[in-house]
Amino acid sequence: MVAGEASGDMLGAGLIKELGKKTEALSIEGIGGIKLVTTGMKVLYPMERLSVMGITEVAGRYFELKKIRQNLLKHFIKYPPDIFIGIDAPDFNLWLEKELRKAGIKTVHYVSPSVWAWREYRVKKIRMAADLVLSLFPFEAAIYNKYGVPNRYVGHPLADKITSIPNISVARSGLNIPQEKTVIALLPGSRLSEIKRISGPLLKAALLSQKTNPNLYFISGMIDEKTRNHFIGIKDKVAPELEVNISVGNTHQVMEAADFIMLASGTATLEAMLFKKPMVVAYKLSFLTHLIVKLLAKIPYASLPNVLAGKMLVPECLQSRCTPEILSAELNKLLGSDEQTEQMKLEFVELSGQLKKNADLQAADAIFELLEGDKVV
Repeated sequence: MVAGEASGDMLGAGLIKELGKKTEALSIEGIGGIKLVTTGMKVLYPMERLSVMGITEVAGRYFELKKIRQNLLKHFIKYPPDIFIGIDAPDFNLWLEKELRKAGIKTVHYVSPSVWAWREYRVKKIRMAADLVLSLFPFEAAIYNKYGVPNRYVGHPLADKITSIPNISVARSGLNIPQEKTVIALLPGSRLSEIKRISGPLLKAALLSQKTNPNLYFISGMIDEKTRNHFIGIKDKVAPELEVNISVGNTHQVMEAADFIMLASGTATLEAMLFKKPMVVAYKLSFLTHLIVKLLAKIPYASLPNVLAGKMLVPECLQSRCTPEILSAELNKLLGSDEQTEQMKLEFVELSGQLKKNADLQAADAIFELLEGDKVV
């Protein structure tokens, strides 16, 4: 199994837990994070070596990533597993899956690449690489069926794990947050590259909004001490006077405690939606990566709530719009409109229900059917 970032680590751990219920003879090795390590995975390379986003960002680490991938291929061919599961990280995993499949090893790609958003031609590559695609969103099946790729919509594990009714009071008590404040979570991402690009605009926007609304209280959650230290370093430079309650390893509790969230586009936007939190989405890529994505994009939205809703449900501040002034203005709009935020929450409830399918179990069932040679539908 290879998981390239925190969200994949979570998906993999949930899947392994369900697979473990089906067989005691389970051995896992590959690339994963803390959650997969706790399932008993033997880690061949640390997950953070794969946690890089963007075309130009990946290019800067090309030779290192290529060497890791080739070494994994040699290892898995020498010691062939019953099945290889690549979780997300398509630019890394699909090549590996293709080569392993050629060697007679069954392969699964868990989390569909965003072929519905851009680079649809990748479906042909996926068809050659994976015996089975496990997708998280209901609209993804159509494109795989169109190209004859075996697939199963399993729902999203986060929809099964995140409570449908957040307990704000308990979450705030656990984080030592004042109950009477309006709490804003600042979540600039899990990758260092994201934190470096997005933390500054978020922190400056927070400072601007606090000047007009002194009752605001800011919190943040980081995945580890390394990202926390980077975030603090940026805060000390761009907004030293801003007080932010920063914790590590409990992002879901941070989200649950918040009234509103300002965050980087990605899986976190889905998590915020499942917690029914009104949000402002921010993102910045390098100029070249953004230009390429813009040219190839098929849909007008970046954040998952908007993709699922098929409309601009939550405000997106991307690239040139990812500025303190625009971010602050969008947050202030939400703060000043109960009607808008309540409508947003109602739509979040409906979208969340579509994703709740007991995904870990569905994925485990599909994998065992594949191993046993049954047709997976």
